[in-house]
Amino acid sequence: MIQEFRLPDLGEGLPEAELVQWLVAEGDRVALNQTIAEVETAKAVVELPSPHAGVVHVLHAAAGDVVEVGSPLISFDVGAEVGPNAPGSKTPGPDLPGPEAPAPMTASPTDDAAGPNLVGYGAAPRSGSRPRRRPRVAAPAARTSTADTAVLAAAPHDDIRILEALETVHERPRSTPPVRKLAKDLGVDLALITGTGEGGLITREDVRRVAESAAPVAAAPGAATVRAASADLEETRLPIRGVRKHTADAMVRSAFTAPHVTVFLTVDVTATSELVSSLRADRTTAEHRIGILAVAAKAVCLALRHHPTLNSRWDEEGGEIVQYHGVHLGIAAATERGLVVPNIRNADRLTLPDLADAIRELATTARAGKTSPEAMRGGTFSITNVGVFGVDAGTPILNPGEAGILAIGAVRRQPWEHQGQIALRDVVTLALSFDHRLVDGEQGSRFLAEVGAVLREPGRAMLLG
Repeated sequence: MIQEFRLPDLGEGLPEAELVQWLVAEGDRVALNQTIAEVETAKAVVELPSPHAGVVHVLHAAAGDVVEVGSPLISFDVGAEVGPNAPGSKTPGPDLPGPEAPAPMTASPTDDAAGPNLVGYGAAPRSGSRPRRRPRVAAPAARTSTADTAVLAAAPHDDIRILEALETVHERPRSTPPVRKLAKDLGVDLALITGTGEGGLITREDVRRVAESAAPVAAAPGAATVRAASADLEETRLPIRGVRKHTADAMVRSAFTAPHVTVFLTVDVTATSELVSSLRADRTTAEHRIGILAVAAKAVCLALRHHPTLNSRWDEEGGEIVQYHGVHLGIAAATERGLVVPNIRNADRLTLPDLADAIRELATTARAGKTSPEAMRGGTFSITNVGVFGVDAGTPILNPGEAGILAIGAVRRQPWEHQGQIALRDVVTLALSFDHRLVDGEQGSRFLAEVGAVLREPGRAMLLG
């Protein structure tokens, strides 16, 4: 019996997702909950588990397609015998899906009213929809250079030529995340590389070889393109999509909805630096790798108990101010796909070592592109650590629905007044942006001063209950 699986809403209320890659092919035997594909939404790359055990009958979309929610994605022949020893069978996945692969739900091919939903709610599927194809990268028909590939023009070039003839449409190249990162760093367009690895997989050596021999030419539609704006000036055009598009929409909505106010405080954090050093030297806490970000996160959680207006949101539709009783602390993470702000659930209940572990795990998951949509919903307050980039201060923009965001600058060793004398001290600048509809200047300033006091004297945290 043939069972059709339609693309479910992944819990973000988004109408579509891009198919990054298939992990199965037509004719493959798959087990229940085995990961069959990766799809990219505006927020994250999500692994899709198989809703059936059987044989892959038809793949209704190709890598690179933008598929609407509710559109046919894959069909299975569920009448075939499947088992771990079946010929050609894949290694089955775990019986229970992990946090990145929510429990699958199936959809009947004739059920157009309600499709599968991986998290239990979301946008209604659309019946009869066909995948929308992104423009495919094409190979050039002729070139005036001996180079056989294109380099993304992130660095200046003397001669930029635009391809005038395109032919031989092909699929998105197969590669691994580390190889894609290397290609991005070297400015290499993967779409024009022929992989030498198993099954045509593009390897690091392929990328390096191309980077050494490539000449500057333009990429095809749908990728970054280079154009001659004038006789002596070139420009690069990048498509707006994915995380970048989502971030831009959210920031514009926040900037023009909530009246932002930013206050700054420069603090002597020498005592915190000494505390961090001692904790990292202690065998019982060294493995947690506690840093100033974790201490600042703890200080924020403690201060929010006394300043609940910073842990609230403005409900325009309901005409209410909603104050939260717990802290879902967002931590801004810079990734290859753009800025994401996953949050640590109930961060106010965690110890300092637990907070450090949670921050490290959050950052690792985000940079791997595996942050789940659920982890980026429901934040109540956020922190962004601009100090890791050597920046002293900034004016952070609020995440929509949150009343405050704290930016932590770089820790500088500089002359500072200490106990009536000038001494070299560790100094950091904190910047707090808040929604002035919810938070008065006095409330925001007192909150920031309390966070600064904990960083100045970490022992004061013992007094904050």
